[in-house]
Amino acid sequence: MVGTPMVSHVLPSLEIIRELVSRGHRVTYANADHAAALIAPTGAEFVRCTTTLPVADNVWPQDPVAASSLFLDDAIALLPQLHAAYDDPADLYLYDVGAYAARALAESQGRDIVQLSPTFVGWDGAEEEIAAAFGGLPGAEEYQARFAAWLAGSGARTTDVAEFSGRPRRALATIPRAMQPHADRVDADAVTFVGPCLGDRAEQGGWTRPAGAERVLLVSLGSAYTRRPEFYRQCVAAFGDLPGWHVVLQIGRYLDPAELGSTLPVNIEVRSWVPQLAILEQADAFVTHAGMGGSSEGLYAGVPMIAVPQGAEQFFNADRLVELGVARRLDTADATAEALRTALTELTADPRVAARSAELRAEVRAEGGARRAADLIEARLG
Repeated sequence: MVGTPMVSHVLPSLEIIRELVSRGHRVTYANADHAAALIAPTGAEFVRCTTTLPVADNVWPQDPVAASSLFLDDAIALLPQLHAAYDDPADLYLYDVGAYAARALAESQGRDIVQLSPTFVGWDGAEEEIAAAFGGLPGAEEYQARFAAWLAGSGARTTDVAEFSGRPRRALATIPRAMQPHADRVDADAVTFVGPCLGDRAEQGGWTRPAGAERVLLVSLGSAYTRRPEFYRQCVAAFGDLPGWHVVLQIGRYLDPAELGSTLPVNIEVRSWVPQLAILEQADAFVTHAGMGGSSEGLYAGVPMIAVPQGAEQFFNADRLVELGVARRLDTADATAEALRTALTELTADPRVAARSAELRAEVRAEGGARRAADLIEARLG
């Protein structure tokens, strides 16, 4: 497995890796030290790589061309490291959607490769749609030329940039099919939706619902968008002392809890990090930034959501959750205490939301998760 060191890209792969190890396969996992502690419990052999991605300070550019360039720069730096580590080639390479160097390595060695995608996959017509939006941006032409030049010298057999980056030979999408845009236009011969691969995550610890808590609300903006003190203050004002509700407020490791106020309501539990799935399995509602990981876990747990998108594909995800009938969308500027409280009240009082959440919960769990993914990977090995 060749990964990228963002937590949201590492977590979806872990149960697949653990399942393969438990079946007796020798599995290595190439990634940066930033991800090492997450990978260790799977039993895979860690292969240390150096990344150029900004995972240490977690500051990512908003500009799509600049963000794409970061991943290309990382691929350029990573490829020689992978050649050194895999001088004796693997029988099969798994790779994260952002780990371009892995595909170049596998193609140069003539080995099979399977992409693990923790986000959207391409659909028929996607390349043209993306090119129309991306191609006109400042710097896009230079980025495409640089990518093509790298491919030409990488040893990869696929030298078309759009095909190399957007059309995997074989992909397992670790997201619910319900979250995929134009799912009916995805090549079913190349892509299988196995759904969230979650496991029990026992190594992350558990969480116990407090005695007397009639309902539980989790508030989390994930790991990358947590510098939002004003948003958290609005959450405290909205949900503090709300009768019957216990609120778990995850604020990340970059924010001092003192910024939320000197005295917090007794029903507000502030944490820098939480075992999210353990809480969602007991929760009655979820305020999320609508990242793909959080959206998938919310659907898996059957929990109504208030989506407050912060960047990237989260705005689409938020709208999709609303379309599915399990969420309300509030943009950050509109997420006042009054709006947040109203959205929570309406969501949790609507029987249609409860029924739809239960229906999607069953649908997502039926997609098969890590065991189905491992079955399909073994079929490629066979």
